[in-house]
Amino acid sequence: MTDQLSDLFSRNRVWAAEMERKRPGFFSGLANQQTPRYMWIGCSDSRVPANEITGLDPGEVFVHRNVANVVVHSDLNALSTIQFAVERLKVKHIMVVGHYGCSGVQAALEGARIGLADNWLRHIQDVRDRHRDVLNLIPEHGKAAALCELNVIEQVVNVAQSTVLQDAWAKQQDITLHGWVYGLHDGLIHDLHMSVSGTDNMEALYAEALSGVRLMPRNPR
Repeated sequence: MTDQLSDLFSRNRVWAAEMERKRPGFFSGLANQQTPRYMWIGCSDSRVPANEITGLDPGEVFVHRNVANVVVHSDLNALSTIQFAVERLKVKHIMVVGHYGCSGVQAALEGARIGLADNWLRHIQDVRDRHRDVLNLIPEHGKAAALCELNVIEQVVNVAQSTVLQDAWAKQQDITLHGWVYGLHDGLIHDLHMSVSGTDNMEALYAEALSGVRLMPRNPR
């Protein structure tokens, strides 16, 4: 084993010992149950750890991550994870969380060629093309951030339109979707005001969220 990997095992032992010292019985309690109220659908970016950002312990948030937090109806991995969270764990909130400075979104905005991942990023390019009129109104330095926001809003819609959520709402299950963006530059979560708890008012919420993207100040960072 390389020295780098050995160091990870050493760090793990130190962390586990410190957790047990601070909170005796933490791991035995964790092993006996998983009852999260929240599901986090986020980006695979290593700078965006769901538990740390939200201040939640392991076991309190169920997580699915992929490049640029995309949810499409052909992705059985994402849909199976959502179904498990909704039907088995009975989560109350699903947060789709993008982040400013997302390299996947930036690549989609530029039309950059990466390789196999281009097929995945095509979904974000579809968002880019669908909202070209919005992006054209935004200064160049703000386009990537705006596309991050637009992508989150569209992924919330995709989750809402999945059979999992449609069936859950039809059974009057109490579950709400939220669209958020995390700021790498300040460590803060920003609410895009795209919170959906059923099918009745989704179009109005969608229009309002898009309006928020258009009107958001875009100061150079």
